[in-house]
Amino acid sequence: MVKFSGLGRFASVTVIAGGLFMGFSAEAQEISAEHIQAARAAITALGATDRLDSILPNISDRLKAQLIQAYPNLDDKISETVDAEALKLAPRRGDLEREAALVYAKAFTIEELNTMTTFYTSEAGKKLLKDGPIAIRELMKAADIWTAGVARDLEKQANEAMLKEVGATPAAPKP
Repeated sequence: MVKFSGLGRFASVTVIAGGLFMGFSAEAQEISAEHIQAARAAITALGATDRLDSILPNISDRLKAQLIQAYPNLDDKISETVDAEALKLAPRRGDLEREAALVYAKAFTIEELNTMTTFYTSEAGKKLLKDGPIAIRELMKAADIWTAGVARDLEKQANEAMLKEVGATPAAPKP
């Protein structure tokens, strides 16, 4: 665990306070409608909020399971009621889209957002979104294999070098 004392603690508090101050000043700045529109277009092109579509159904499913566990004889009524209430809340999904647009508008300039939109609506951008996760997964597998080989070779070579350094002969490999 890291302990802060003296100057370190002061520096940490200063950084945190500065971050809060900057956050409030950034919050106070008005974001233009054009900037929000560019952010929404980029979010759509990226599919950045697509994964958020499952939030309300997941909450609904958890609530149904919880209520059915408590009142198993009312499972049909519970499902019907929770689904009806969830549908009433579905329009609030737009609030999350607005928040996402604000987050992107604060993080990126209009020009950057427009560049992202242009790229991610192109065939190459669409392919990157579709196949990029697969390529990353395969890259990580290759990196794991490479790491194992490098670790094995480093250990072998370092051991051999140390044995030469101390004048010993290598021990027979263990079965």
